[in-house]
Amino acid sequence: MITRILRVLLTRSFKPLVFKSNVKEQSELEMNEFGIYIHIPFCTTLCSFCPYNKEKYNEQLASKYKEALISEIEMAGKSHGRKNITSVYFGGGTPALMLEDLEDIISILKKNFNLNNNIGIELHPRDIDKYCLTKLKNIGFDMISIGIQSFNKKCLESLGREYVYGEDKVKLVSEAGFKVIDVDLIFGIKGQSREELREYFLAAFKSGATQVSTYPFIDFSYANNKNKPLGRKDKRELLDCINTISNDIYCERTSVWTFGKKNVSKYSSITRDLYIGFGPSAATLTKDVFKVNTFSVKEYIKSVKDNEKATAITMKFNKRTRALYWLFWNAYTLKLSNKEFSKLFNINLEEFFGVEFKIGEFLRLVKKVNDGYVLTKRGAYIYHLMEQRYTHEYIDKTWRITKENPWPKEIILK
Repeated sequence: MITRILRVLLTRSFKPLVFKSNVKEQSELEMNEFGIYIHIPFCTTLCSFCPYNKEKYNEQLASKYKEALISEIEMAGKSHGRKNITSVYFGGGTPALMLEDLEDIISILKKNFNLNNNIGIELHPRDIDKYCLTKLKNIGFDMISIGIQSFNKKCLESLGREYVYGEDKVKLVSEAGFKVIDVDLIFGIKGQSREELREYFLAAFKSGATQVSTYPFIDFSYANNKNKPLGRKDKRELLDCINTISNDIYCERTSVWTFGKKNVSKYSSITRDLYIGFGPSAATLTKDVFKVNTFSVKEYIKSVKDNEKATAITMKFNKRTRALYWLFWNAYTLKLSNKEFSKLFNINLEEFFGVEFKIGEFLRLVKKVNDGYVLTKRGAYIYHLMEQRYTHEYIDKTWRITKENPWPKEIILK
């Protein structure tokens, strides 16, 4: 209900948000530069807590998938032209399961786009060894995100995740000399205490992390979680604990859930204004469209093989809904830049969202600065609550339907 009321107020429309199939698209992207996301949908084991699109690794299927992925990249290059790439991010799944194929994939990207910026990848701690890290470094990866989730064996068992001694894995990555080392930690796990969370937050930095991303445990409707997340009050106490620790060790809060060393490059997979996604379930965001590829690996391969786009669903934005999308995800970074907004929408941020920012200032959610606004501590907590609600109401529904049906005709988000 809260999500619906906010949607009506912010969009200034009673119409729901709708994903549709078979939406005609422009042949060229109306943007000179963008980020790239590549989804590797395979895992050795399927963790119950993880909501992302994945299936068990099969060597033969992975080989066919690589061919399809390369074809999709080549089709995009021909369609959109040789554009500048601001960053490349490999997620999953478990990208390291296709370690020997990554060089070929990067090579195809370089043939079709101007790739001169950061290349990041998610790693399961189990896959981290000197060979893997040397291989990644030689290919050109400079940013690593390690899915530790917890250094505590009991917490990992609660998540249905195997235990790996995480500190040693972070140290290996640090010794390999990567520019950015992100460690993912989940808070809100059954039995998790503030003392333990503090200990492991500090352990991540002590082992060599340049930033720590702390995500609240969210129970998706299609996940098979035996142990449910802690309640809102407990999560708030844990988040406050993390924020306090970060201040104690002179780190800066770079997003609602991310804390990093000062004057070090930051790693984020979700805060790009424009990006193209390749692979099953990968999303693409342009100036007026948000689209998602089919979640089925086999259907994805078949579509690309038939020289068809793998897009399953598309949402067309009007100017206001596109600006709201920008506002929501940029608020995650705690900063709302007028310069960046104006660059994308050709209008002043305060002029477009004047009423909303006046209300935000009155409620002490945002504070005006030279280049726009920043979220206050109170605003960051409200965002923390809203993002979880948005995830349950919108992301959960969209992903659940696309997991069940590789080509849904329509998804209505009220």
